[in-house]
Amino acid sequence: MTQVPQRTGFSGPKLLRVLARLTETDAAGAVPSLSAVMSRWLGWTDAIALSAALNGSPPEVPSAAPARPGSERGIGDAAGTHVRAMLTAAITGQGMSSDSRRRMPTRTAAPDPAEADFAVHRQRYIALQQQMEREIAGLRGRLRAALASRTPQAARLAMLDAVMEQVLGAREQAVLAAVPGMLEPHFTRLRDAEGAWLNVFRRDMQSVLLAELEIRFQPVDALLAALREI
Repeated sequence: MTQVPQRTGFSGPKLLRVLARLTETDAAGAVPSLSAVMSRWLGWTDAIALSAALNGSPPEVPSAAPARPGSERGIGDAAGTHVRAMLTAAITGQGMSSDSRRRMPTRTAAPDPAEADFAVHRQRYIALQQQMEREIAGLRGRLRAALASRTPQAARLAMLDAVMEQVLGAREQAVLAAVPGMLEPHFTRLRDAEGAWLNVFRRDMQSVLLAELEIRFQPVDALLAALREI
């Protein structure tokens, strides 16, 4: 019998810890507020565990994408590892084109004046959020299709994940949409202090993005755990 994999309990996700460290007193009320909203959002596993659908007949779950030859064998840990690595590379800049890397100032070069405007960094953060959302949604769809083709219990889990993604997707986006703006006071504080402030901010923003990736990937980890049990 396939058991519903449990997401990590809410005991201070890394994203909140990083934000709390960076915002300090500038957003003292913002992090607790985000923490309260996120704690409710991250508790969706309980709803799955109690769902009456687990006791009903498994519905047919349509494939999110047409199967390709050999794709069944590739679905699983390899697919999860590939998407996670691709997104991590995009966040850290390892996935940038050579032209883009040449445009990035080095540690010793003078910063591009445009990067002294937080709007530039907000735009980059949002673009990476959109990439995470798009790639992870596609991966979840493929994993659900793989589950649905296995056992009735696995098909129920695939259906429940699809329902929870639909129900909580808007809430997830609303919560995470607040994150880029929370970095602005930290950006301003570093810029006013001068020194190597831009490199410091870039590293800090990467830390926040990587922590956000961990949270966004939790449903994928749950589906992968279910596939391993079958």
